Amino acid sequence: MPVIRVDSLGDPRLADFAHRTDVALKKAGHNGDPSGELGLYIAESAIVLERALRAGHRPRAVLALGGSVEEAQSLVGPDVDIFSGPGELLAELTGYALHRGLIASMERPRLPSVPRLLADACRVVIIENVVDPTNVGAIFRSVAGIGADAVLVTERCSDPLYRRAIRVSMGTVLQVPWTRIGPWDSARRELAASGFHIAALALTDDAVALRDFAAAAPERVALVVGTEGEGLTPEALAAADTVVQIPMRHGIDSLNVAAASAVAMYALAL
Repeated sequence: MPVIRVDSLGDPRLADFAHRTDVALKKAGHNGDPSGELGLYIAESAIVLERALRAGHRPRAVLALGGSVEEAQSLVGPDVDIFSGPGELLAELTGYALHRGLIASMERPRLPSVPRLLADACRVVIIENVVDPTNVGAIFRSVAGIGADAVLVTERCSDPLYRRAIRVSMGTVLQVPWTRIGPWDSARRELAASGFHIAALALTDDAVALRDFAAAAPERVALVVGTEGEGLTPEALAAADTVVQIPMRHGIDSLNVAAASAVAMYALAL
């Protein structure tokens, strides 16, 4: 399929890229999901697109600057529309400059069930109600780099497939298996049924030092991290088998949630 030249912004095929928010993309339907339940997301840069394709995600269209067209063609093949045009015009279309050369609209995959995700895992991270996509992306990058098998996110947590989360994670949200969990009463049952010990990272009077917990950590651990400020909910703390804390110095009470999760994952790495 030849590259489609963008000379104006009136082409309806450009709708995926036209100032659409993450929320709007999530609500959009695609051929594999006419109900609109799954929606779309944006993969930004060739490396992120490549990781999405390796994960089995399907591209719907690509928007590329001239120097990135051949790279886009080599990645998606001849059956996916590739649009290209002047950088200024593409920036007007999207609302931001394509510093990374290309973006692709991708079909969201169906998320796996919690039991399926836990079946072969020994270390998982549960992100409770973290609303900043930058922190979510940073946690996923640490999961991929330091070592955990999967991520579970609560319903109020920012979507890992939001553009900023994908960008900050360097596309690792497309590599690390993840899914959403329900309320803590059902989540605890599912984790217990798979043999997981729930370790909540929080500042409580009965919290165990991370180093001590890691020295004799159970075979399967689910590490729970929560939003900054409010911390973990009472429901999360009640569901925990152990509350763990990172001892701090110089009057500092805690780390940023992304940094804290990285430290805890390193301590618990198998």
